[in-house]
Amino acid sequence: MIRIHALQTGTVMIKTSQLRGRGQGIGRMLNTLTDPGWTPSLPIYAWAIEHPEGVIVVDTGETARTSEAGYFPRWHPFYRMAARVSVRPEDEIGPQLQRLGISPRDVRQVILTHLHTDHAGGLAHFPSSEILVARGEYEQAQGLVGQIRGYLPQHWPSWFAPRFVEFAPRPVGPFPASYSLTRAEDVIVLPTPGHTSHHLSVLVRDGNVSYFLAGDASYTEQLMLEGAVDGVSPNAQVARQTMARIRSYAQETPLVYLPSHDSDSAQRLAAHTALNVTTARFLRY
Repeated sequence: MIRIHALQTGTVMIKTSQLRGRGQGIGRMLNTLTDPGWTPSLPIYAWAIEHPEGVIVVDTGETARTSEAGYFPRWHPFYRMAARVSVRPEDEIGPQLQRLGISPRDVRQVILTHLHTDHAGGLAHFPSSEILVARGEYEQAQGLVGQIRGYLPQHWPSWFAPRFVEFAPRPVGPFPASYSLTRAEDVIVLPTPGHTSHHLSVLVRDGNVSYFLAGDASYTEQLMLEGAVDGVSPNAQVARQTMARIRSYAQETPLVYLPSHDSDSAQRLAAHTALNVTTARFLRY
């Protein structure tokens, strides 16, 4: 039996133009930074998968250290102008797992969809776990250049040395490659570039229903259905292709879509509410 838990590790407010980007190239990011409008508080979800082969965590959420002076670099315009984070110590992923009766020491694997701080901020809770990330994501997040891109490698634990996901040319529906985290091949990593160039998502197959732990492939289900690219994606065309693949997969099999900042994700998970791509296409197109 597989059980998936939604763990809300605090909230974040971002600019409305980050949800749905405007403009092209560098102008897209400038519009995000200068937009006067803010979203409501959005959840920061991480996910715990209780699996017969062991517990798997997808993303680690954010850390309460974000409230410390100097945690976010003041020189960086995004953190100065476009993000408001709220996390209490009890919101962190470690205490939340403990409340489920799961010790972080017993987590077999942690898979990071990408290395932005609201997905990797809780890494310190998992020194005993195998941690997986895309090689390109790790390389792009390194050093000063990584900080300029918005990553915070200076806050990674000193022991952080992830294993890189090595995709095999085994298609899963419209996705051209995959990497299985389980011998049963029911928890599968898929390439979903867009929000970052090497973004990953995790597909969980459970009976006749699949669950798509989407990270930031889109900020909400509706934005994915519309093919609306966010305001920080480095390549809008690649992001649209990823969202088209998700929609195509959802036409083949019942799919519960679970992005990390969608206020309805936990409710969809609890109700096992699958996408209705046909209806959505009539609404959009």
